[in-house]
Amino acid sequence: MASVGEEQVIKEVGTGKLFENDDIVMWEFVLEPGDSVPCHLHVHDYVMYVLEGSRLEVFFEDGSEFAAFDAEPGAIIPLVCEGDWLVDKLGLGYKVPAAHSARNGGTTRYREILVETKRH
Repeated sequence: MASVGEEQVIKEVGTGKLFENDDIVMWEFVLEPGDSVPCHLHVHDYVMYVLEGSRLEVFFEDGSEFAAFDAEPGAIIPLVCEGDWLVDKLGLGYKVPAAHSARNGGTTRYREILVETKRH
């Protein structure tokens, strides 16, 4: 873990690693209503596929709220690392700090598959 102020930034970007090879890392990410994931840092481009949707709240490293959005089941969101930000290249309007925490602010379980592409 790397220290950021009083927060810790974890390396795991999902709640469970499903697969890894030289090219990709595949994660499952699950949040029950009201649960949150600690601050983590994305260093690879990735695609998220929403299996079970809910309201996601995203926070900066310092804990202040960045944004909230409804993640719909079946949504496919590709994000590219651009410095300190993750930006979608489909024009969907998603832009997220590369280092962030998240909380399920909805009433249903949130579940996604996240596939990171490693850079060589």
